[in-house]
Amino acid sequence: MTLQMKLQQALQTAWMRRGPMACLLWPLSQLHFGAVVLRRWLFQQGIFNSWSAGVPVIVIGNVVAGGAGKTPLVMALVKHLQATGRQPGVVSRGYGRHDDRCLEVLPALPASLCGDEPLLIHQSTGAPVFVARRRVDAVRALLAAYPQTDVIVCDDGLQHHALRRDMNIAVFDERGVGNGWLLPAGPLREAWPPTDLMRARLGPQAVAPIDLLLHTGQTAAFAGFQSSRALADDAIAADGTRVPLDSLKGEALFAVAAIANPEAFFSMLRQRGLTLARCVALPDHDNFDDKVESDALWAPGQRVLCTEKDAVKLFARYPEAGQQLLAVPLVFTPEPGFMQAFDARLRTLLPPVSH
Repeated sequence: MTLQMKLQQALQTAWMRRGPMACLLWPLSQLHFGAVVLRRWLFQQGIFNSWSAGVPVIVIGNVVAGGAGKTPLVMALVKHLQATGRQPGVVSRGYGRHDDRCLEVLPALPASLCGDEPLLIHQSTGAPVFVARRRVDAVRALLAAYPQTDVIVCDDGLQHHALRRDMNIAVFDERGVGNGWLLPAGPLREAWPPTDLMRARLGPQAVAPIDLLLHTGQTAAFAGFQSSRALADDAIAADGTRVPLDSLKGEALFAVAAIANPEAFFSMLRQRGLTLARCVALPDHDNFDDKVESDALWAPGQRVLCTEKDAVKLFARYPEAGQQLLAVPLVFTPEPGFMQAFDARLRTLLPPVSH
């Protein structure tokens, strides 16, 4: 585990209780809260401009810092919209990329330019995906290139009010709201839960209006819709070859993950009966630099398993790997009630699809 990951883990642990470190940082969290409320109020009053796309915008984001399963939900909803006859487009900031330009995500575009998650979304769904530092710029470019787009799905962005939205979906994992305090004393980006008392005292600008709430962890931290996560039955090589996971039982495998919660991936592999001789956990969105390659990858004759998100970078870096490098997809399924509530909300925003 890298020093960066150890520091992140220590901070995540501190955020789960109201201990000495959290209490020391609590005054700064009050400043953060004030800034969040003021910024939202400035947008609501029209002092800061908020741009309307002209088509419904659905934002899927976190109230807590760190990954909580937004990208699997984005892909699930995009595929659902496509299956119902809609023509969705996706916008993202493209966290971790080394380019600030507004770009269309294309299959051959390096993840370093567009971000690993936007590239995975495009490869998985085929939907048009645009990235930009300002999400408004990404939406404008997407609509100009694909005017038939009838709904925009925004990967992250609950706290970015320059783009008007028609539906807010908040995603939570097992951490819930941690110690319930705002950054930096706790994990919250904004106050939660949005109680009636808070609205009465501070006004509606104090909290974001959340239309739907989905839990992505194994256990729900509080009331809300739930989802299930499981590994697919087949791993996939760079050339599309499928390798049954069961056929890998008995091999001494190497697993690598550069996601928000690498241990969850390793645990799911073990639960499928696989033997992991070595696991390397890297920071979320890691670029697999030379140090990592020489230290971790390609033990002679050893098969390497990674996540789909990591594969968009590793497959491009090791085109000759063949079946020695395999991505293990995640099957993510929101409960039926969530999809029904999503469809009901969408019907208030869009006319029925004509056949």
